[in-house]
Amino acid sequence: MSSQSKPLIGEASLTLAGKLSGISVANRGNPYAAMESWPQQLEPTEAWHTSLPLISLAGTPDFDSLSEADRKRMSFYEAVNFYSLNIHGERSLMESIAHRLYRKWPAPVSDYLHHFLAEENNHMTLFGSFCLRYAGKIYPDRHMNFPRTYAPGEEDFLFFAHTLIFEEIVDYYNYVNANDATLHPVSREINRLHRFDEARHLAFGRKIAADLFQAYSPSWSPETLSALREHLANFILVTLREYVNPDIYRDLGLADPYAVAERAWQSPSGLERRQKATSKLRHFLISNGILLEEPPL
Repeated sequence: MSSQSKPLIGEASLTLAGKLSGISVANRGNPYAAMESWPQQLEPTEAWHTSLPLISLAGTPDFDSLSEADRKRMSFYEAVNFYSLNIHGERSLMESIAHRLYRKWPAPVSDYLHHFLAEENNHMTLFGSFCLRYAGKIYPDRHMNFPRTYAPGEEDFLFFAHTLIFEEIVDYYNYVNANDATLHPVSREINRLHRFDEARHLAFGRKIAADLFQAYSPSWSPETLSALREHLANFILVTLREYVNPDIYRDLGLADPYAVAERAWQSPSGLERRQKATSKLRHFLISNGILLEEPPL
């Protein structure tokens, strides 16, 4: 889409964007205030930081072989990985939002993008502070982007579609963690705060992605549509793969971390986690005709 063309956004989406902006103003968060109650140090083996059903090795012989202390330590590193994924994802998202801020979007959409950007910055502060204060590091970004050409409207649609895929999976993890009373209060609160803002981002993203697909896809060739659907299915897989991070297993001292990651990915419990994490996402993509069939998981 050229910088001079106007995205085709439905009236319902504009109304929603205005409503979400009002909620964002009324609920403006302060990550530094939220961190005032955090302890200066955490002992990874003394508490859970990731809900057991979300731990990437849960349900596998590799996990069964760990002591209780090492399972808790793994839940800590899983949290560090989850927060690291959010840092990398939200940094990329912020760059893309900033690039779009002063293009010819309708005013309610432009206004909400400002709130979207500010809230993502707050989230990065929370995630980064946890990782650096308690783990002393952020896991590296493994995601790779490849240049490509776009049909009219395709680049903007893919931006919102990528964002939606990433955030729908994150939202599932936030929901499970925030509602798990066994987790350390800091980890529960991070997930609760993140989900509170992301509920608005998801509502916005679903409407905009659907609008852009309905507006532009009729002009795309069958080849473009086929390639786009294959790309989105692959993007889902790549995103899910990042939740099975060999760096976690290396930090636990497990032998051959990449083999451990492959066993976790291939396990029935791993497939079940992926199915649950993408249930709402897959329903949205198929019900809106964005995907025509269930993507491989």
